[in-house]
Amino acid sequence: MAPTLNLVGDADADALLAADPLALLIGMLLDQQVPMETAFAGPKKLADRLGGLDVHRIAEADPDEFAAICAGPPAVHRFPGSMAERIQALCAEIADRYDGDAAALWTSGDPDGREVLKRLKALPGYGDQKARIFLALLGKQIGVQPAGWREAAGEYGEDGSRRSIADIVDAQTLQEVREFKKASKAAAKKK
Repeated sequence: MAPTLNLVGDADADALLAADPLALLIGMLLDQQVPMETAFAGPKKLADRLGGLDVHRIAEADPDEFAAICAGPPAVHRFPGSMAERIQALCAEIADRYDGDAAALWTSGDPDGREVLKRLKALPGYGDQKARIFLALLGKQIGVQPAGWREAAGEYGEDGSRRSIADIVDAQTLQEVREFKKASKAAAKKK
């Protein structure tokens, strides 16, 4: 049974994220320059428009047609064209390297936390921070807890932290994460 997530605040979108590793990876990919809920609602919009999320179909889609699908309305992201390219690149990598199985990133070969982090960082659109946040999300909410995952996730893996999407389980924790991000941005501006 899939875990219960509350990342979007929409039951159907959250259920898709909980049940489909590809949806979760796409949601994390989209999590930049838009509110977290908007980013993680993107996979449901795509699934509705495509009749489901198929890694091969997305990877092999005509780029212009896929960009039009991402543009909506409502758009999958604030920058639908560039995000369409990134989604297709992500799906192509999963299709090529993991035979289309998104969960293989954290299951194939029984990897430890450092290896999962390394695999995530190798994905198009995933830098160090995004990979660490996603690893923390896997460990904290999906139940994927390879040896050393908290250490590999760094501060995002800390128990009880309120730093990222990995820590959001309800409206209260969403507010706490928003406050943390706001304080972090303010502190960065003072430097």
